[in-house]
Amino acid sequence: MDLGLFTMPLHPPGANFTESLKADLDQIVKLDELGYSEAWIGEHFTSEWENIPSPELLIAQAIPLTKQIRLGTGVSCMPNHDPFVLAHRIAQLDHMSEGRLNWGVGTGSFPGDMRVFGYWGDNPAVDSRVYTRAALDTILQLWTDPKPGVYESEGFSFTIPEPEDDVGLRAHVRPYQLPHPPIGVAGVSPRSSTLKMAASRGWIPMSINLIPPVLLKTHWDAIEEGAREAGREPDCGAWRVAREVLVAESGAEARKLAREGILARDFKDYFFKLLPKVGMLGLLKNDPDMSDAEVTIDYLIDNVFIVGSVDEVAQQINDLRGEIGEFGTLLAMGHEWEPYGAWYESMALLKNEVLPKVS
Repeated sequence: MDLGLFTMPLHPPGANFTESLKADLDQIVKLDELGYSEAWIGEHFTSEWENIPSPELLIAQAIPLTKQIRLGTGVSCMPNHDPFVLAHRIAQLDHMSEGRLNWGVGTGSFPGDMRVFGYWGDNPAVDSRVYTRAALDTILQLWTDPKPGVYESEGFSFTIPEPEDDVGLRAHVRPYQLPHPPIGVAGVSPRSSTLKMAASRGWIPMSINLIPPVLLKTHWDAIEEGAREAGREPDCGAWRVAREVLVAESGAEARKLAREGILARDFKDYFFKLLPKVGMLGLLKNDPDMSDAEVTIDYLIDNVFIVGSVDEVAQQINDLRGEIGEFGTLLAMGHEWEPYGAWYESMALLKNEVLPKVS
């Protein structure tokens, strides 16, 4: 099993934007040194908590500062972008990374972003799923065979002109990795249709950090179903599972850090306020009959998070794999490293001491 990072990122409103970008970059550099295999960076325009509008720019900054870690958008929310422009931007970034790029894609975004780009509510101006599928197919065609002509679907329209050889006019940019960078798709809901689609197309399925194992298991069911319907063998090694992970020298210390520190802050001050607004608090429940009041930090530590000593965390990961099946990469969620030493130690212990104990 490999280890990676998925960072939204998470910084409270009022945080210094310049310094938070530096801190996010520092985490990626440190994880590269520790041997983490990949890092995915989120995209949000109107969220003060998840404050990076262009993961591509942070990736570009990280490329020369890292050696082996693969860098990915987590994710490019397709309805936020013109597909012609996005195709060129991702292809260029792939060349700049010399093939260390993963391209994460998704249909949705933060509620404020969805309002900005017109795909929020019961009667949106743009159907995000229709747009995403059409934009993805268009981008893949542009990377393979960008024929001149009109390309249009719900929400976008552009024209590729006829080539002019004497002045070198043509649609010419292809990715470094052919036919394209590895594509990752994030799934949220039980039996996620987006993960089913990802598996059917041979892409990377990525499961969200918020759901308990009983719902996470349905993600593998969707992946398996999508692969088999497309005549593919389901590949558990491609499956990424994101989790909140905190490791310390003792279980008591780890639980204290989780209960009283940054992890609790981010859930109490952000997720516990955001998820009810968008009707998604139920994702956290391992029993649909639970009341909202029962969804507490202690409940999450016991049922959803991976928190404890080295031996406890190794056992929790082994138990998770026993419950949901094998998966290829555990994505530890990104938070502010405060206190820095404790969070760095957690990531180091996870890589150097926990991973060798995972059967």
